[in-house]
Amino acid sequence: MHRLIGTTRVSFPVRAHRKMLAASLGLGLFLPSVCCAGVLSESDFRQAESLRPLFANLMNDLVATAKRPDVSSGDADCVNSTIRELLQISDELASYEYLITMEKDLTDFGDKSPMRDIVKFAVDKSSTILISERKRLVQISERCTKYPLGQGKIEQAVTIIDTTTGILASIRARL
Repeated sequence: MHRLIGTTRVSFPVRAHRKMLAASLGLGLFLPSVCCAGVLSESDFRQAESLRPLFANLMNDLVATAKRPDVSSGDADCVNSTIRELLQISDELASYEYLITMEKDLTDFGDKSPMRDIVKFAVDKSSTILISERKRLVQISERCTKYPLGQGKIEQAVTIIDTTTGILASIRARL
């Protein structure tokens, strides 16, 4: 991260922006790729697929908001904190994404039970991460009550985390 001279605003370099877009794809892609091998249904696939545009739009909006010159430094700090939390979520979900997506590389996997157990484990761990990170975002929101724009962006992030957690719970119930 680079500090802009004369302000406290944090500017995210292109590399971080690319990482955020990759994170959005990770959240949206890690579940859909499983459905082709039979552990998840087509309905599960569609639900998980709906996460990709939500997360991508949120990340793009957050980055654009943080870069706007008319945003107060307090609002920008709140938005940047939200971006950091979402990047943390992405990093923590990466290993579970691998566990879920590895199924597509397996062929001639007669008994689906072991793969189902792996997917359950990954979904459970992903849900735990999202619940924990949601708490952290709520704490940031409480610190940002004086900054309506920043708090609004945090609330958007919490809504997407809640949506993702709900989808994972729905999928988990059918595994």
